[in-house]
Amino acid sequence: KMNQSLGKSKQMLHLKSILLAIVLIATSCVTMAQDIYISPHGNDGNRGTKNSPVVTLDRAQSLARKQKSKVVWLAKGTYERSQSLVLDARDAGISWSAQKGAKVAIVGGRRLDNHRFIPVTEPAILSRISLEAQQNVLQINLRQMNILDYGKHKQFGHSITVDPAPLELFFNGIPLTLARYPNTGSLLIGKVIDTGSIPRTGDYTERGGTFTYGDDRHARWAGHSDIWLQGTFNYGFADDFLRVAAFDTVRKHVKLDQPHLYGLGSGQPYQQYIAMNILDELDMPGEWYLNRNTGVLYLWPPSDVKKARISVSLMEQPLICIENTHHVTLRDITLEAGRGIGVSIEGGSYNTIDHCTIRNMGNSGIFMGKGAKQTFPHVTVDDYQGTPTSRIVGNLQGHLYNNTVWERQAGHHHSITNCEVYNTGSGGVTLSGGSKKHLIAGHNRVENCKIHDYNRRNRFLWAGINVDGCGNVVRNNEIYNSDCQGIYVHGNEHLFEYNNVHDVALNSNDTSPWYIGRDPSDRGNVVRFNYFHHCGNPQRMTMGIYCDDSTTGVTVHGNVFYKMDHTSGVFFSNTGWDLTVTGNIIVEPLSHSVELSAHYYTWAAAEGPAMFGAKGLIRKRLLESVNIHQAPYKTRYPALESYLDPIVDGKEWQGMRSKRNLFAGNLIVGGPSEVLSRVGGVHALFESHNNFRTNEDPGFIDYKNTNFQLRPNSSAFTKIAGFKAVPFERMGIRGAVGARGAR
Repeated sequence: KMNQSLGKSKQMLHLKSILLAIVLIATSCVTMAQDIYISPHGNDGNRGTKNSPVVTLDRAQSLARKQKSKVVWLAKGTYERSQSLVLDARDAGISWSAQKGAKVAIVGGRRLDNHRFIPVTEPAILSRISLEAQQNVLQINLRQMNILDYGKHKQFGHSITVDPAPLELFFNGIPLTLARYPNTGSLLIGKVIDTGSIPRTGDYTERGGTFTYGDDRHARWAGHSDIWLQGTFNYGFADDFLRVAAFDTVRKHVKLDQPHLYGLGSGQPYQQYIAMNILDELDMPGEWYLNRNTGVLYLWPPSDVKKARISVSLMEQPLICIENTHHVTLRDITLEAGRGIGVSIEGGSYNTIDHCTIRNMGNSGIFMGKGAKQTFPHVTVDDYQGTPTSRIVGNLQGHLYNNTVWERQAGHHHSITNCEVYNTGSGGVTLSGGSKKHLIAGHNRVENCKIHDYNRRNRFLWAGINVDGCGNVVRNNEIYNSDCQGIYVHGNEHLFEYNNVHDVALNSNDTSPWYIGRDPSDRGNVVRFNYFHHCGNPQRMTMGIYCDDSTTGVTVHGNVFYKMDHTSGVFFSNTGWDLTVTGNIIVEPLSHSVELSAHYYTWAAAEGPAMFGAKGLIRKRLLESVNIHQAPYKTRYPALESYLDPIVDGKEWQGMRSKRNLFAGNLIVGGPSEVLSRVGGVHALFESHNNFRTNEDPGFIDYKNTNFQLRPNSSAFTKIAGFKAVPFERMGIRGAVGARGAR
């Protein structure tokens, strides 16, 4: 009996142990695996479950960290922010995603109350606008909505710090136009009375220039303050935004308040401007003006204001910062209406932005790595000084120009996929990562994204995709609608493939769809299997693939170029080395397929010593920023070692003469009979052979409808030894992009 009793006791203890283990496992599953739910109709006192959601991103983040959640689900609606959502190491492994079918927007602004828009009745305002405008323009008092921060208009443009935009206005998701003249096109700069000081040559006296105007409309603006001109005031690649100091209506002079980097110039079609921020020019639907003294905003609505979604941008910080963390995902979310950056990524690894829409931002849409705060007090290039700074764009380009191996701490293996980025102020995506100095790949990528209309403010230096560092990938993107660059490149061993780039370099000069230049150590970049078409301007100096001053080691292979309205070559180089252009299809080019300028033996010959000499820019980049005579550059790029060897001691160097450039195995359909142009005589060296040019259809599947796949019996395969079919069908985006709420 005693043995039986002991046996029963053991059984009971065993059963209790099992039950306790089940309870512990169940409890652990509840506390460790709960997804967090957030809704505009939730409450931060709730538990964050699907049936009891919280209302703010911050509370959702706190719960997700505490409960080690894997997903934060956002319900349909708009989430207004006044400060950045910072995702750091505590958020590793968490995905922030819209619920299935939900339209989700995180915004950096405020929606305006439609019913607060009323007709304009103040005589002083009505007297400044046209009769038609008087019947259509409405006003709203932002102060009455406690919107008090309007930002300030500041100079921005080529080699100038990128600051957050001032307040902007959006109507049904479209940025409206600050009242301007003319409504379309631009005005030519008249006779230059005074170039102003020229910071590019070291003149920092801050004297604004003066020029004559030819349109009498300017006289209406005399006596009004805070009028700005945006345009290209000397060179067609150097945009600027300059305040007007005064209009002289007797002599018809415009006096500017600030100098342009290069001083004023006139006489060329690209030396042009528009006038902005002028109440008198609020004369068409979609224009607006803000009186910063009273807080009253005037709008000519493009459609029924009562049915519209109208908002203003307020937040200057990035909407979301992903910093020093890993495996964080943003998915199916729209980010919009901020004055600064959409998403800032710094440090960390394996973070993903997927199927998101980033639009209507004052600066860049997605910005990877640190920016730079300029400390030098003037607009400058060579005298630039600054400090790397998180969560800003700042003078990124100035810092890179003077610190080419700057490692921007972008992290590695990040992915930006299936996104749409558009209507941004200063470029679409800034991609960085890896080490240029040590030639270590970053493995960051932008893939299958649609990026367009990305130059509402800054232009030439701010492309659809800017890339720097080493070993990053730009693949299967569509980039379009820009007056300037499509892709702007710094660094080494980046791969650009299967992209569709079109309708860029439309209204500028000395610009291109793809650009790199002024650093011979930027080697190993590959441009292959891309479709470039309808780019350039037949009235301007524009290029296709632009390998500017002293570019070396670029491979351009298997691309399709169509309707390239470039006056300076589908491929263009200034004194390049080791440039290889092979296996491409070039259809109906306006100009030569290849143009090589012996840059330092033509117009820039006098700059040779300055560029290459003891204190020259090129010498600094090859011996101080990196060292071409030491590993890893010596071992990775042995062909670069002789670049600074003297030809004529103290006057000429090997790098001043082009070497080992190849144009071979390409198919050219139409265009000039001479496919290669050399500028500079014997020093413009570019070997050309095994190319086939024809005025006939070489056997495209559908030439008329621009399907440039080749049939198996194409003449290209018999006329060009070793020619291989180009994968035209794989070029461009594949599948839907952007957040569902923005489609």
